[in-house]
Amino acid sequence: MNSIELIPAIDIINGQCVRLTKGDYDQKTVYHDSPADVAREFEEIGFQRLHIVDLDGAKSKHIVNCSVLRRVTTETHLVVDFGGGIKTDEDIEKAFDNGAAMVTIGSIAVTQPERFMGWMEKYGSERLILGADVRNGKISINGWKEDSTEDLLPFLRKYIDAGVKNVLCTEISKDGTLQGPAIELYQRVMETYPDIHLIASGGVSCIDDIKALDKAGIPAVVFGKAIYEGKINLKELWDWQNA
Repeated sequence: MNSIELIPAIDIINGQCVRLTKGDYDQKTVYHDSPADVAREFEEIGFQRLHIVDLDGAKSKHIVNCSVLRRVTTETHLVVDFGGGIKTDEDIEKAFDNGAAMVTIGSIAVTQPERFMGWMEKYGSERLILGADVRNGKISINGWKEDSTEDLLPFLRKYIDAGVKNVLCTEISKDGTLQGPAIELYQRVMETYPDIHLIASGGVSCIDDIKALDKAGIPAVVFGKAIYEGKINLKELWDWQNA
């Protein structure tokens, strides 16, 4: 059995399953009207994890699509991590109340570190995923509309030292491009912090990309566009994982 954890992704705008290219809201493709149906298809193949991003939430800075989250978590048994727009105590409660097993927190970790640390104390490091979205080596925030001054590796260090276990790292220049993942970036992170559960995201275009991440020792991968564009046969991927 191959060890990389496979996490299909559903990005949501207006309650629909969409993908953006490089995080650009003007480059949007709608793939399905019912994210819950898509999630059910993943589950039927055998997948157990799902990454949901509320893109409306990321843009408007509060959760918008929690009814979609609830449908997915009530209609499937998938272990869902949910991100996008979680900025307040009320938002994080809402995500958990609507069935999220974990939440992905990005911008708040940059802009309000003490709030992030408080959530980690309250909910435990198993339920929080630190979202590190990278563009030109810097952390990007608020639906990728702003770049911060934080460099990736030092940014990660302060949270890993504080107990963060799960990191979702997205290379924005790759995201939605189907040009292959930023394997060197993820290897650099794993060499520096070998004990974290790193989830690679952005650029996956085919099963070979996932095999390459697995070979490079990356613990987990999120992928979406390659599924919706028919570049990855999920049954074939599942069979490879369980061979």
